[in-house]
Amino acid sequence: MNPPAPHTGVLTRLGVSSVHGVGVFAIHPIEAGTDVFPNDRREIVWVDAALVDALPEGSPERLFYVDFGIRRGDRIGCPPSFELLGTGWYLNQPTPGMAANVAAGEGYEMRALRDIAAGEELTVDYATFSVRPV
Repeated sequence: MNPPAPHTGVLTRLGVSSVHGVGVFAIHPIEAGTDVFPNDRREIVWVDAALVDALPEGSPERLFYVDFGIRRGDRIGCPPSFELLGTGWYLNQPTPGMAANVAAGEGYEMRALRDIAAGEELTVDYATFSVRPV
């Protein structure tokens, strides 16, 4: 039996966002409740926030954590390497006044909050799973 093709189960792709830089877009309709990144099961690595906070302000290394990290207390979650950013790490917050269409679960899996149309940008409320530094 052949392994599944690389596109099997893929529901999204990266594109130019009207919200912020790069965004995540549905390539097919996605039903409410669907895990939108079913193939991304990479472990999240947790590093001490003090290590990140000690990096020079505005440095490229620090910006990886600011832009992509999940801050929880004194730890920041990130991929095992920033060269391994899966599509889910590019979810933007919705524009002011709009509601997110994706939410993070307890294991940080991302699920559709409602039906999402093909071509629609997926967004998530960062405050529901990450605390931004002050």
